[in-house]
Amino acid sequence: MAHGPQAGFKRWVYTTNHKDIGTMYLWFSFAMFFLGGCMALIIRAELFEPGLQIVQPEFFNQMTTMHGLIMVFGAVMPAFVGLANWMLPMMIGAPDMALPRMNNWSFWILPFAFAMLVSTLFMEGGAPNFGWTFYAPLSTEYAPPSVTFFIFAIHILGASSIMGAINIIATILNMRAPGMTLMKMPLFAWTWLITAYLLIAVMPVLAGVVTMMLMDIHFGTSFFNAAGGGDPVLFQHVFWFFGHPEVYIMILPAFGIISAIIPTFARKPLFGYSSMVYATASIAFLSFIVWAHHMFTVGMPIAGELFFMYATMLIAVPTGVKIFNWVSTMFRGSMTFETPMLFAVAFIILFAIGGFSGLMLAIAPADFQYHDTYFVVAHFHYVLVPGAIFSITAGVYYWLPKWTGHMYNETMGKVHFWLAFVGLNLTFFPMHFVGLAGMPRRIPDYALQFADFNQIASVGAFLFGAAQVVFLFNVVRTVMGGKKASEGVWDNAQGLEWTVPSPAPYHTFSTPPAVR
Repeated sequence: MAHGPQAGFKRWVYTTNHKDIGTMYLWFSFAMFFLGGCMALIIRAELFEPGLQIVQPEFFNQMTTMHGLIMVFGAVMPAFVGLANWMLPMMIGAPDMALPRMNNWSFWILPFAFAMLVSTLFMEGGAPNFGWTFYAPLSTEYAPPSVTFFIFAIHILGASSIMGAINIIATILNMRAPGMTLMKMPLFAWTWLITAYLLIAVMPVLAGVVTMMLMDIHFGTSFFNAAGGGDPVLFQHVFWFFGHPEVYIMILPAFGIISAIIPTFARKPLFGYSSMVYATASIAFLSFIVWAHHMFTVGMPIAGELFFMYATMLIAVPTGVKIFNWVSTMFRGSMTFETPMLFAVAFIILFAIGGFSGLMLAIAPADFQYHDTYFVVAHFHYVLVPGAIFSITAGVYYWLPKWTGHMYNETMGKVHFWLAFVGLNLTFFPMHFVGLAGMPRRIPDYALQFADFNQIASVGAFLFGAAQVVFLFNVVRTVMGGKKASEGVWDNAQGLEWTVPSPAPYHTFSTPPAVR
C-alpha cells in the first residue's frame, strides 16, 4: 500500500517513502518558521520605540518563550530531519530509510505536539511565559496552568527526535552501498550520524528535567524548590546538559550542507575531508563538557569557572579547522555565485562573527557583564540564523532541482539572499552595541538611549521577514513547474563547461567534477 498509487491525503498519512516524509518535514518546518517569525516580529514591533505600545508585558514574555521553542523544536530541527530523510538514502545508495514506519510515526506526532503547544496561547492564564529555557522556579512555582500541556508537548517532540535519530543511525550503519566505507560518505551523512548520537544522548535529559518539573508542580516533590530542600540551580545544570549539545544538534548538519555546496561551486574537491570528520566528532564530544558556561553567574567555584571557560574556548579549535577547510576549498577555485553558494559564503562569514562573540562570552569575568543582555541575543542569533537557517535555505536551493526536476528562479533567489543578508545584519548587529551598553533581554521596555539601535533592529527584522515571503513564492513556483533542470544541474552552472564527466550517481550532488 505504501508505494502504490494513493489518492490525496491517504498518500501522505500512510506513506513510508523517505522522500514524501522528507517533504512533509520540510513543509511543516517552513510553517513553523513563519509562525515563530511572526512572534519575533511582534517582539520587534513592541521594541521599535521605548514604552509599551502594542502588547502587554505578560504577552511579550509569552511571545519570547513561544518564539524560541517554535524556532528550535519546530523550525530548525524538523528542517534538518527533512533534509536527512530526502538526501541520506540517495547519498549512501540505500533504497529508503531503515525503519520506514517509524519514520512516518516520528513525523506525524509533531503537528499534534505543536498544536498542543500553540493552543496554550488560548488557555486560562495564557501560554508559558518563562523563556524558552523555562528556568525553575518561574516554570514551576510561578507558572501558568498551561505549563502541563507545554511539558507534554516537549515529551512528544523529544520522542519524535529520538525515533528520527535511531532511524538515521540504523540507515547509515546498515544500508550503505557496497564499497562505501564510512570515510567515503558525503560529509552531510557524517554530520548527521554524529548529530543522531547527540540526540539520543541528550533528549532523555530534557525528558528528565520536564518530568522533574511535572513532579514539582503536581506531586509535591521539591527538586527545584529551595523551601523544600531542592535547588533551582540543579534545574540549570540538568537543562543545560541537554541545552548545550542541542545547540550543536542545530549546527552540525549545517556543516554537512555547506561541505556539499562549497566544493560544487568552487569546482574543487573538499579540502581536508578526514580532518572535517574528526573536527565534527571533536565538537560533538566537547559540547558535552561545557554546559555550565551558561551559568557563570550562579556563584560556582573558581575552579569550575576556569574549567568551563577553557573547555569552551577549546571548541574554537575544531570549528576553526572547519572554516579553514572551507576557505581552502574556495581558494583558487573556479567559483560561481549561484544562490546556494551566496548563502554558503554568507554562512562562513557570519557564523565566524557568532563564533568570535561566543569566545567573548566564554571568558568568565567578562560574562558577568554580558550575561542576560542583548549581547547574548546577538551572539546566538548570529550562530543560529546564518548557521542553521541560511544553511537549510542553501540546501533547499541546492537540492530543489533534484527534488522537483525544475529549476528555481535564480534572480528571485538572489533577491531573497540580499534581502535576508541585509535584514539579518540590520537586526542583530546593533544588538551587540545595546547589549554591551547594558540593555537586558526579555524586557518589553528600555531606556531612551537604546532607541536608535532598536529602531534599526526592528526595521531589519521586518526586512528579513519579507525576504522569506520571496523564498516561499520561489519554492512554490518551482514545485508547481518551471524551467526543466538539466541532468547534472550544477555541473555546468552559469554555462561553464567542464571536461570531466560526473562521478558515480550517489555522488552527483555532493562531489563536483574536478577541473582539468
